[in-house]
Amino acid sequence: MKRIFISFTIEDERLRDLLKGQSRNVNSPFEFVDMSVKEPWNSNWKTNCRTRIKGCDGMISIITQNTKNASGQIWEMKCAKEEYIPIIGIYGNDSHSGISVPDECGYIRLMDWTWSNISNWINKL
Repeated sequence: MKRIFISFTIEDERLRDLLKGQSRNVNSPFEFVDMSVKEPWNSNWKTNCRTRIKGCDGMISIITQNTKNASGQIWEMKCAKEEYIPIIGIYGNDSHSGISVPDECGYIRLMDWTWSNISNWINKL
């Protein structure tokens, strides 16, 4: 079973829940993991998060207007790149309004949030 890390801002937790729920409706041959943080970060969080990311086959980053200022999400995307974990970004809304990838993460391929886009990408991992 493939493991996919979901990167998101805490403000977009509902979108993460929708993505996880969507996967349960389709007999998915993969599982989603994340490192939700509800407390201030510490160095242990980064160490534990890196370990989880390294144990995954890929990362999906939910990109919204909140991403630009989300230091944790930006760190997760940079960590995936450093660990050679394949990563894609999916738009958090249909119109893509107000969405831009942080400059530090401009290398990420973005796609519309459709189940066929996501499952095709995962199947190629």
